[in-house]
Parts: sequence; structure tokens; C-alpha cells
Amino acid sequence: MIAAVSKRRGFFLLWIAFFLCLFVYQSNYIAQVSGSKRIARAVPRLRPVVFNLTDFGGIGDGRTINTRAFERAVAEISSAAAKSGGAQLNVPAGVWLTAPFNLTSHMTLFLEEDATILATQSEDLWPLMQPLPSYGRGRELPGPRYGSLIHGQHLEDIVITGHNGTIDGNGRKWWEKAKRKQLKHTRGRLIQLMWSRGIEISDVTLRNSPFWTVHPYDCENVTIRGVTIIAPPDAPNTDGIDPDSCRNVLIESCYISVGDDGVAVKSGWDQYGIDYGKPCANITIRNIQVNAPVSAGVSIGSEMSGGITNVTVENVFIWNSKRGVRIKTTPGRGGYVTQVFYRNITMETVRVGIVIKTDYGDHPDEFYDPTALPVVEKIFFDGIYGSEVRIPARIYGSKEVPVRGLEIRDMNVGVTRKKKHVFQCSFLQGEVFGTIFPKPCEDLGTSTRPGVFREAKITSESDGDDDA
Repeated sequence: MIAAVSKRRGFFLLWIAFFLCLFVYQSNYIAQVSGSKRIARAVPRLRPVVFNLTDFGGIGDGRTINTRAFERAVAEISSAAAKSGGAQLNVPAGVWLTAPFNLTSHMTLFLEEDATILATQSEDLWPLMQPLPSYGRGRELPGPRYGSLIHGQHLEDIVITGHNGTIDGNGRKWWEKAKRKQLKHTRGRLIQLMWSRGIEISDVTLRNSPFWTVHPYDCENVTIRGVTIIAPPDAPNTDGIDPDSCRNVLIESCYISVGDDGVAVKSGWDQYGIDYGKPCANITIRNIQVNAPVSAGVSIGSEMSGGITNVTVENVFIWNSKRGVRIKTTPGRGGYVTQVFYRNITMETVRVGIVIKTDYGDHPDEFYDPTALPVVEKIFFDGIYGSEVRIPARIYGSKEVPVRGLEIRDMNVGVTRKKKHVFQCSFLQGEVFGTIFPKPCEDLGTSTRPGVFREAKITSESDGDDDA
């Protein structure tokens, strides 16, 4: 009898526990459906001193300009960091309209959940800056360029992070004016850090940049992790992440969907980049997802005049894009692209999978040296997979700039339609190993057959996509 009572009591307690769990679940569901306010996530203390933007008069109503609040906060952080070793600025939930502002060393900018830093569209509030020394002029137009929304120079130990808060460049006006050629200067980036070291950007959403989204320039020890970058396909030149003349960069676990290249590794433009002489080196790009409908998932160049070396691109998924991975350069660039490793790249619904093109790109002015020929060599592919790819590979060296030392190991890419010339090559020297599908071009040798170094046979099956 006692055992039976105990058993019934046990079942009774289990039923109570079950209904309590059900009640909690239903309460949470009803709260979500009814739009009840969520409990705010606790903000971690990441620095010895912590400030809130509202401490400096910030108003997150989406209408008030908060530039002075950001400037006062950064000045206070600079002072506090000199005494304590670092300070944190919390941006709470709300829409914080602002003009461009600068960061300082030993600073953490923390965007709380539902916080948005929103760029003003007033051009007169965007400062003009001198051209980058390795470009010699604005990238779009001669002369100076607009500054970035969030900027910093000669800094160290800078962190931009949060609970997936948003930095919104409010770029539609800039895009439309650029298309109509109504701008007098090159558009501003969303985030640009120059001549700095110890940079981390993580766990934030970056939207609608006027131009390139994240542009570390001549920086070292840069980590960009867990970042979402979004711009519509019709937003011109809105590259996702562009490390430029940087050393020791890690880009990982990011989602990128933009109106140009998802990631573009750069190092200066023609004679200005040659003279500046700062290569981009030791770059790792891994575990990212990219949608680039009008361009490439991951690009190298075409601005590569300072040299690009030791780049690893691995575990990358590229979908609904015009190109998968691409290297682009042209006579006049000088410099080199070498020691590039692609591993485990998957592509789905991509027009051209692998692209190397050595006559691509424009020049800053008429003073470039057409005899400054870039070197493209030692490019390695290991594990290239895909489906619904129109042309798996288009590797076009040229007589002036051949591609040498290229290797492909294990490739299986399903094509959208059966054609003879889906693997297109010219002025290429290299080898293939393992299983390769579709059949590689004759330029690539095997263990039993040497490659043939030759000019491409351009046919109508090239799809007219000569700008690849």
C-alpha cells in the first residue's frame, strides 16, 4: 500500500512539473505573439570603466543627431583609458542617428540588443579626407574622399561588438547618386580603421554601407568574427570586408550578402601601391557564407600592387553569386599574388566558379607604368564542390601575365547544362590531382600527361562573360 501511494505521489508530482513547464512555455509564447517587451540581456563588463551613450546626452529616437554625444564619450574614454587601461561605451536599444565619428585606443564599442547606430544622409556632415597613399586618389573619383561612419587612425586595442546590434550606413541616397554620377567625391566606408593594430569586430550586424563596408587599411592583428553584413544587390561597390595592405587577419563565421564582392583582399592601386609597398599577408578566411549576386564570393585584387601572399580560404559556402572565388589583376599593377590556398569551397547556383583574370581593372590616371607586370603563381585548390554552376573554371592568364604553378586537387562541380568548353583556360601552367569533374583543360597536366601552355580558344560558349 505504501509503495502504491508513493508511486501515485510520484506520478502526481510529474504531472505538476509537466503542467508548470507547459504553463511557462505558453506564457512565453503568448508574450512573444502579443509583442510584450523582452527582458533585456545583461551587458557584459569588458573593460575596467564602462559608460553609456546616454551619459553624454545621447537620444536614441532616430531623429536627434548624436555626433556630439559620441565625440564626448570617445574623449572621456580616451582619458579613462590612459588611467585605467581601457573603457567601454554601451549603446542601448534605440536608433542613434549620427554623423561620422572617430574611435580611440583601448576602447570597446558595445551595441546592445535592438541598438542601431544610423548614419545621417546629410553629405555636408561627412568630412572629406585625403586619398589613401597607396591609391593616390579617391577610388571612384579623383581628389579627396568622404570619411567613414566609424573611423580610427594610429590606434591599438579596438573592439566593436555587442548583442547583435546594428550599424546602418543608410546608403540608399549615396547609391542612387553614384549611379546618376551626381557625386563629386568617392563615397565613405561604413567602418575604416587605418594604421592600427589589435582590432576585433564581432557579433554585430552591418547594413547598407554607402561604399565598402569594413575596410582595415595597413593594419595588423585583425579579427572579424560572427558578423552579419547586408546590402541589396543594387547597392554598387558595397564590398563586405576588404583587408587592404594588412598583416595577420582572421575573418571567420560571417554571413555576407552584398552588392559587390563578399570579401576582397587588396594592397594598393598601380604606381601608388607599388610606391607604398605594403603587402597584404597572412590572411585567413574561413567558415563564412556569401551571397554576391553581381560579383564574387571571395576576391583577390584587382588592387594588389603592394603584393598579396599567404592567403587561406577554407570551408566557404557561396551561393546565388555571379562568381565563386576570383583573382583579378592587369598590366600596370605590378606586385604579386602568390601562395594562395583554397580548401573545401562549396558553390551553389554560381555563374562562374573559379576565376583568374590577368587583364581586369582600370587605372587611377595616365601615369601608371604599363610595363609593371604583376606575377600570379602558386595558387592551390583542394576540394572544390558545387551544383548549378554554369562554368566551373575560367582561368585566363595572358601572354604578358601568365598564371604559373596552379594546382587543383579533387574537384566535383555540377554544371547547369552540358557544353564542351566549361573548363576554360589560357596561358596557364599547372597540374591536377585526384578526381576532377568536369574534365580540366589541356593546359593542366596530370601524372601521365604534361600540360599544354597555350592561348585560349574563345568560343560562343564563353557566354559573353569576358568581364569575369
